[in-house]
Amino acid sequence: MSSEIMDAYWAAPPMARTFATAILITSISVHFGLLSAWWIYFTEDRLFRLPPEIWRLATTFLLSGPQLSIILDPYFAYQYLKQLETQNPKFPRKEDVLWYLITVGGFIILINRAFLGGAFFLPGLIMALAYTATQDARGVKTSFFFFTVPAQTVPYCMLIVSLLVSPSVIPLQISGLVSAHLHDFLTRLWPEFGGGRNLLPTPSFISRLVQTPRVFQREYGTAIRAPSVQASSSSTGAATGSVLPDSWKTRGAGRRLGGD
Repeated sequence: MSSEIMDAYWAAPPMARTFATAILITSISVHFGLLSAWWIYFTEDRLFRLPPEIWRLATTFLLSGPQLSIILDPYFAYQYLKQLETQNPKFPRKEDVLWYLITVGGFIILINRAFLGGAFFLPGLIMALAYTATQDARGVKTSFFFFTVPAQTVPYCMLIVSLLVSPSVIPLQISGLVSAHLHDFLTRLWPEFGGGRNLLPTPSFISRLVQTPRVFQREYGTAIRAPSVQASSSSTGAATGSVLPDSWKTRGAGRRLGGD
């Protein structure tokens, strides 16, 4: 059972998997006293000191609320980021999704620090992910808790739940909606309807950052990563036509029973 869970975990989209895991681990560590929130909250004076504590730009999006939010926030973050990573035609490459997270996260920080304050902004980013993942799914039905709703209404359903459960988080969620709208305008609406160009193209250094090199340099030589299709086919025996299990192929030359 544990191996099946781990197989399913590693088979999940890498960005969504990593982000949700980081939220879960960080939130458990802070809420159970294993890590001080002092090290991860966002503040400008720590960001611009020497040396700059630039990790705060990322960790400010990793702390969920207490109690049930420790489970729900990673779940929603995973679900909506997974849709962007695997199903959304606006993000055909992994680097496009990463650049989306960077730019929208930057918008959320700027809006909140300029108008609302605050030091942790995960609800705003989850709202932005939900809006971007569902805005083009008109006519599609989806589940939201125990209800079936039109997919494009999910962000507004989240606002209604917050109004009933935690009204104080609504301004932060609205900042996420504004940030997602701004990203959509600069990258899609303005080029398509305004006759302009994409004002937030994915930089080339982001592409280089997410690409896994095929050749790895080692101290004792060069290792070349084999194509994944060949690796998977040879592991099943399909490429060689062998019917022997893989574990039998690594036992050496072998000997006949009774031989020398």
